Amino acid sequence: MSLANVLLVDDEVPFLNAITRRLEKRELKTATAESGPQALDMLAADPDIEVVILDVKMPQMDGIETLGHIRNRFPLVEVIMLTGHATVETGIMGMKLGAFDYLMKPCDIDVLVTKVTEAAAKKRGHEEKIIQARIKEITSRME
Repeated sequence: MSLANVLLVDDEVPFLNAITRRLEKRELKTATAESGPQALDMLAADPDIEVVILDVKMPQMDGIETLGHIRNRFPLVEVIMLTGHATVETGIMGMKLGAFDYLMKPCDIDVLVTKVTEAAAKKRGHEEKIIQARIKEITSRME
């Protein structure tokens, strides 16, 4: 099993390709999307995606708007915002909307892998709590 199942979202294809190679060398399963709408479609099609690494600056639908849609439609998926154009306001907005973390490009790959692993663990923890709550609910009905 990989350390995490990741979706990289960035409109810069060379960046996507480079980060994908580096993450896969570190045993992360990766998929890529070049836009917010494509990322949302991929999340809908693949329930195994645990963490989204999301660029802030993209045409059509920016990372903040995409984050809002992810939070509404896929609340357990963790999102790490990644940008080369960080502003304090954008970082605060991303964190308010529920981003797991906010990193600057270019970021150290080991830091990124650590953040992705932590985010995946958080998602798995939430899923486990939901499962335990459902089991408790079912067993209490049987008593």
